Amino acid sequence: MSSIFTKIINGEIPCHRIAESTNCIAFLDIAPVQRGHVLVVPKREVDYFYDLEDETLTQVMLFSKKVAHAIQKTVPCNRISVVVAVLEVPHAHVHLIPMNAISDIDFSKKLSLSQEALKTIAAEIRANFVE
Repeated sequence: MSSIFTKIINGEIPCHRIAESTNCIAFLDIAPVQRGHVLVVPKREVDYFYDLEDETLTQVMLFSKKVAHAIQKTVPCNRISVVVAVLEVPHAHVHLIPMNAISDIDFSKKLSLSQEALKTIAAEIRANFVE
């Protein structure tokens, strides 16, 4: 059975897309821990992050770097954290989360943002994304 991320990649489920490459996609987390929380997902469905082929892992991280720069230009923060916490969806991915303090990456505290707010944030980050 396809993961929810595969369904997003295939266009079966909508998302607030930030950017896409041949092998990766970036979109907003719908239950973010911070404004501008983005998921970067390889298009090939692999459950465990460290089971990704080296080439795919490299592509995910290089794509994440570009997305992180766009987030940092958009959301005021000191850093963009990279978190590999793949427990909720069995599809390898990284979380890019704007942060000013370690407490900013507390997954037990989710923001409740409207679809309109998510749409606006995605557009702002997309505008700062450089291929």
